[in-house]
Amino acid sequence: MRKIALTRDFKLLIKSDLIYIDKTEQIFNLLQTDRIFISRPRRFGKSLMLDTIGTLFESGVEPYFRNTWIYDKWSDIKYPVLRFDFLKYTDDYKEFANLFCKNVRLFARKLNITDSITANPSPVEVLFDLLKALNEHGIRIVILIDEYDSQLAASINDPELYENFRIQLRNLYGVMKDDPSIRFLGITGVTRLKDVSIFSAGSDIKDLSYYKPVSAIAGFTREEIRKYYTDYIDLAVSLEKGKPQEQVTESERDELLDRLSEEYDGYCFDSFYENKVFSTWSVINFFKETAETRMMVFRNYWYDNGGMPTVLAKYLETHSIRLEDYAGDIDVGFSDFWDPSSLLDMRQEVLMCQIGYLTVKSPVPDGNQVTIGIPNREVRRSFEKILVRRIFVRADFSKIRNERLFSEARPADIVKRLNELFNTISYENYQHMDEKTIQGLLHAYFIGADQPVRTEVQSASGRSDIILEYDSRRLVLELKYAGSEADCGRKLSEAVGQIKDRKYGDTLPQKPVLKLALVFNGDSSVRQFTHYEEVKDQD
Repeated sequence: MRKIALTRDFKLLIKSDLIYIDKTEQIFNLLQTDRIFISRPRRFGKSLMLDTIGTLFESGVEPYFRNTWIYDKWSDIKYPVLRFDFLKYTDDYKEFANLFCKNVRLFARKLNITDSITANPSPVEVLFDLLKALNEHGIRIVILIDEYDSQLAASINDPELYENFRIQLRNLYGVMKDDPSIRFLGITGVTRLKDVSIFSAGSDIKDLSYYKPVSAIAGFTREEIRKYYTDYIDLAVSLEKGKPQEQVTESERDELLDRLSEEYDGYCFDSFYENKVFSTWSVINFFKETAETRMMVFRNYWYDNGGMPTVLAKYLETHSIRLEDYAGDIDVGFSDFWDPSSLLDMRQEVLMCQIGYLTVKSPVPDGNQVTIGIPNREVRRSFEKILVRRIFVRADFSKIRNERLFSEARPADIVKRLNELFNTISYENYQHMDEKTIQGLLHAYFIGADQPVRTEVQSASGRSDIILEYDSRRLVLELKYAGSEADCGRKLSEAVGQIKDRKYGDTLPQKPVLKLALVFNGDSSVRQFTHYEEVKDQD
């Protein structure tokens, strides 16, 4: 099998004969426009896309593009490529300016035009001098800017610094506007912002973030996974089913792809809401880990690889997020979605969409609402892990992760721990609670503590609120909410009756089952599970 590599170096992929999913047809479509911007969440292949474009302009199709779609279709000449990766730059403005100018001067030295570049450590002046010198010498270049918004994201809680970076970025794109020495300008980032001036001072830059012909330029389609990862699909199926790889059937491949889709698919960057893609990082890591460990497990690669991107971490320092607000799909106005003015006042749901925790769930028509929502199971778990740490501000997640309380403890000990848990909640954001909120909070907590939790588990007779599925036993929690002490007894009877009548937890595989009916007393002076009962099977 060809090896999998986690790299954004296109030449390395080709030289080492590593798996490369051919995106050159979409890159060809992208390059029909001379000034482009495209936004994607982190770990979606933006940097590899830019490096592929840079290699194409620097080297032409030989030798790196021989076996790709674009090989016999690209005939442009070669150009020097000026590259910027703002993710590697500091968020201290003075240091940022120095690094930017140093990069430009090194590039000018390669072209033997350094005499024309000012010694002033001003990004705008240095770039202006470079472009002027290029025009005087009749040289055309390609400029690639990766993660343009990195400094803006890092400074969202410092309005003065944010504004300084915003103005400088606006001026940089203003200098580049319509300059004939620039053959191609490609810019990527996570966020789409009106006030960066990509769409004002730099109005010749076209935003292709939701442009259908390039909607799968980053991320993997189902067909691409089937074509390029066939050996790994067969390996995963053979490991799970205990059969030789050569005996894996098409239906078994489709079954695995269906399960991969539930975990890692669902992202849409197509304004027509037709083309969807899988998370690049998650799919690659799934197959890589399956091959290395000889085990097939759907892990949460999104969160484990830094599930708190910088912009979200900074945002959460000064904002709160309510878990229940993201339980279903969300409608936002077109202008809020398409043209947010600033990271400082962007709608929270739009920010979550841009960083990849939500995605488009409807067409993106001009002037109407856009529906957005969580794309897949992996992201939902990541979302809950992030939010739960904001809700249970003093909870020790490592403690429950490393103990066997819920898999072995008695009912009284379980209820004690749940009450300790709810004592860590900041109730400023949960002044009005109900059964659904209690269930959501518990589910989020178990997710954050890496417990085997499921909610609304369907059985032949109904749906149980929460089930924790351990090897040693199955724990069933049926929850009720009471507004006062006087209502707790009746609510407990309801919960006990539901467990008995609907046979919650009586599913395969058979194992010991602990069934608990729990009532949360929501009185502001109590806010505890005050009534509970273990429901035992009748003989």
